[in-house]
Amino acid sequence: MSIFRRRKADAETAVEAEFAVDADLDADASENASENASDDVTATVPDAPVDRSSGPFDATEVDDDDGRLDLGSLRVSGAEGMELRLEIDQEQQHVIAATAVIGESALQLQAFAAPRSGGLWAQIRSEIAVAIETQGGTADLEYTEFGTELRTRMPSAGPDGRTVFAPARFIGVDGPRWFLRGVISGRGAIDEASAAPLLDIFRETVVVRGSDPMAPRELLPLALPQEEAAPMPAAPDGETAPEATSTDDLNPFERGPEITEVR
Repeated sequence: MSIFRRRKADAETAVEAEFAVDADLDADASENASENASDDVTATVPDAPVDRSSGPFDATEVDDDDGRLDLGSLRVSGAEGMELRLEIDQEQQHVIAATAVIGESALQLQAFAAPRSGGLWAQIRSEIAVAIETQGGTADLEYTEFGTELRTRMPSAGPDGRTVFAPARFIGVDGPRWFLRGVISGRGAIDEASAAPLLDIFRETVVVRGSDPMAPRELLPLALPQEEAAPMPAAPDGETAPEATSTDDLNPFERGPEITEVR
């Protein structure tokens, strides 16, 4: 497993494998998504509790020294061939997300404060679905071991003018006073075999909520791992230092890593 800060340019190139699809071949998805939206997709009724006995875990449920990489509010397990990319807020210089990349698939991880009563995922899932359908995409529910997932496809213009769709899987689990969100993009969004190692990483993730009072939906603070905590060395003369990543790179609705389907 390797760890590095993601440069802004990587958002356009990493984990990308495109297959163009004509707009008129998928008109139902791009033009009628909002009309055909299921009431279940936008429902905000809290989900039944998810069995977390196999993860994701709260920090009180595992040993502190368990071999996971300590990122502050998240402790993440490594996997063969995995690269861990830390998303940096350009202005605040804070880590705001961790993204595990394996092959042509990626899993973005973020944890948020949540009310004791839980139910935050049902609310956020509904808001994501509405936003995607408003932009002409599709959002469908899938029931898995992690509870209710949201499978989405966002249309955008390809380089040749045809419409391409960027698929993504949104996974959410409510824990004790926290909510963990995972977003799978790239090939793993449409291929179960590619998603499997990323789902294992999500399952093995530990959330460290802490005792500080926080408003619901507030991002739990992340930190660089110990070996990455030192300032970046100055670039040699004539070279440009790597750019920090802005929060714009985290927008799942923007064009970025994508695999599109041909119909």
